[in-house]
Amino acid sequence: LLRLQIIIILGLLRTTGLYGQNLNHDNLWNYDEQNVHYGFLIGIHSSDYRIKYNNDFVGPGMDSLHSIVPGKHFGFKLGFVVDFYVFQYLSFRITPTVAFYEYDLNYRYVDGQDDLLEFKDATMLEIPLLFKYKSVRRSNVNMYLMAGPNFQFEAAGRGDGVKIKQGLELKNFNTTFDVGMGFDIFFQLFKFTPEIRYSFGFRNLLPDKPNDFDAALSKLTTHIVTAFITFVGGPTYLKSRKGKY
Repeated sequence: LLRLQIIIILGLLRTTGLYGQNLNHDNLWNYDEQNVHYGFLIGIHSSDYRIKYNNDFVGPGMDSLHSIVPGKHFGFKLGFVVDFYVFQYLSFRITPTVAFYEYDLNYRYVDGQDDLLEFKDATMLEIPLLFKYKSVRRSNVNMYLMAGPNFQFEAAGRGDGVKIKQGLELKNFNTTFDVGMGFDIFFQLFKFTPEIRYSFGFRNLLPDKPNDFDAALSKLTTHIVTAFITFVGGPTYLKSRKGKY
């Protein structure tokens, strides 16, 4: 997936970058001087669980369990972008997003049997609060780094201990730390942005009350890699300027 995301981003960058370089003027030249910008984003992600075994896993009570293997799944995200100007190279961005996830845990036993626990159609409302640090703009392109917390809520909103399947309970509120990078590419009427973002979950999703399915685990967190494309509009009064920066 990572290779695919890199290829997609490089391809988009090459196509739009060449287009921007062929123009004889700088698009939306005073774009970053505006206080607020709005737009939307689309993303394709790969998600899986990261687990940590506890001491009971190597004890005699679990000698029949060989391992617990998280599976990787694809999904997509749709959201809005609200970008606030802080100063020339820094902005604060809120991107309310609806994300569709699938997860699973494969319990493998020494006798060759498997027990697959699937978590399908996990729809989450995500509210990333991100700081975006931008490079100096060169013609119609600039690079940026982005980081900040991301708060994820189950869309169904059924409380903090939801019974998913076969007795395994997971908390339905998650917190991740997101880190990403991308390129802003300025066109005459909007700004196009390919971006890759990593989300590292740091809330333990295991329930406070243990059960048979999490007896071997001490920690379960999420790990998500997402390739985004973002479109942010420019007000009609932002004009292009001839020449280069």
